[in-house]
Amino acid sequence: MFSTLNTLLKGSQARTNDRMRDHFAIDLIDQKIREADGSLKAAKTTLASLILRHRTEGKQIEALDKRIIDLTSRAKAAIEDGREDMATEAACAIAQMENESTLRCGTANRLDTKITRLRHSVDTAHRRIIDLKQSAVTAKAVQAEQKMQARLAPGIETSFEEAEELIARVMSRDDPFEHGEVLRDINADLKHENIADKLAGEGFGPAIKSTTADVLARLKSN
Repeated sequence: MFSTLNTLLKGSQARTNDRMRDHFAIDLIDQKIREADGSLKAAKTTLASLILRHRTEGKQIEALDKRIIDLTSRAKAAIEDGREDMATEAACAIAQMENESTLRCGTANRLDTKITRLRHSVDTAHRRIIDLKQSAVTAKAVQAEQKMQARLAPGIETSFEEAEELIARVMSRDDPFEHGEVLRDINADLKHENIADKLAGEGFGPAIKSTTADVLARLKSN
């Protein structure tokens, strides 16, 4: 029983979370884009720092190479002049600089690898953020349309129904003139006035009402 209740509670919480995510979807999208922008900015800062370090290492290596070439030339001159002591001192310095150059070359190579990898990640992230922003614009337009449709649908349907009902009521009303004619006929029947008209129309007795033919006959006779 407890397990069933726990499952139901989890299901209810999941549905609540889904509704909340749907309701605040655009806000969440904007927040995620801001977070991605922040991460991209940090990555760019790191990339710039790595590039600067790589350039510094390159300049140091270049300077060491120049010093090694210069000392090598001077050491050779010292050997030729019989100054073994000076040549030895120069050779010691050259060895140290060569070792330093080797270390710096290794560092520069590792930095170059990191720069290449990070630059690729930055480029990929930049393109994805652009796509996200474009998708967010589309999502906002879709949501705005959905909200408008949600507000419009019930209201316009109710208006249609009410208008159709009013039209039907108007169309179903009795014609006042026709209604009066029917009432007059009913009253005449009740007073037996129509019987005399019917008999007169059949030629039994004088006509009760003047007709067009009667008027024309009278005019011609005069």
